[in-house]
Amino acid sequence: MLDSLPLLFPSEFPAIARRELKTLQINLGYRCNLSCQHCHVDAGPKRSESMTSETVDAVLAFLDRCPLGTLDLTGGAPELNPHFRRLVREGRRRGMTVIDRCNLTILQEPGHEDLAGFLAEHGVRVIASLPCYLAENVEAQRGKGVFAASLEGLRTLNRHGYAEEGSGLVLDLVYNPQGATLPPPQCSLEAEYKQALSERYGIRFDHLLTITNMPIKRFGSLLQSTGQFDGYLALLKGAYREDNLDALMCRDLISVDWQGFLYDCDFNQMLGLGMEQERQRLHIADFDPVRLAGQPIRTGQHCFGCAAGQGSSCGGALA
Repeated sequence: MLDSLPLLFPSEFPAIARRELKTLQINLGYRCNLSCQHCHVDAGPKRSESMTSETVDAVLAFLDRCPLGTLDLTGGAPELNPHFRRLVREGRRRGMTVIDRCNLTILQEPGHEDLAGFLAEHGVRVIASLPCYLAENVEAQRGKGVFAASLEGLRTLNRHGYAEEGSGLVLDLVYNPQGATLPPPQCSLEAEYKQALSERYGIRFDHLLTITNMPIKRFGSLLQSTGQFDGYLALLKGAYREDNLDALMCRDLISVDWQGFLYDCDFNQMLGLGMEQERQRLHIADFDPVRLAGQPIRTGQHCFGCAAGQGSSCGGALA
């Protein structure tokens, strides 16, 4: 795989600083049952990195010291970590909003047949990847058979009450572009998704989140091997909007890797750009967020991906 990191520095991205911490995003490991082309994690079935029980203990101890509003669980497929359900239960017991970033196909994997019921029982917000409502586009990006498995996952979630009015069970979908382009306007694309999925498959969901592909890891390597890397960076820079800076997710979120080390965002995690104090890597076990407010965020050329066009974050468009 071609390394994007040397191509992302030096960077002209403007200096930005942190605000009060609101969200703890936990990457439970890089193992996944899929190997998607756009994956910025380079996750897949052959990855073995997985958060241990001891690191989960450190995460929960931190949440006891520093209560936060949102616990965002990601991967890989976060549900493949044996401690996923424990984190869900403990997050909900602490009154947190818990997010599961789900690839939908995991709901049919052996040993996970009761997963949708578990998520519904604990009121977990599901953010599910479905990069298109057309089978050929999804399978070009994610693999043969993934579209049908994703639809079945959505039906399963709907049967458990997700996206049903008054249920309180939120089901959002994620769109990623097919290649080196920016996402279309989120609002109009959401309307297209809702019409297509409802009329063709009887499926309902709450919101569509559009996320820009990052020029790192698997997607960054693809861009380099096809001669598109420089052009894609130029596209992101050309679409840069200063008014997106205030809403960037890294302002009030930190990302925790499977070993417990801290990063300004999940993208920096994949690039190995850790958070430091006095040249020491920060770990969740000895982290004091009070000292974090006002501190600079590590940025590079990839950050233009979050500030281009309508903006992009783990919560979708910013504008």
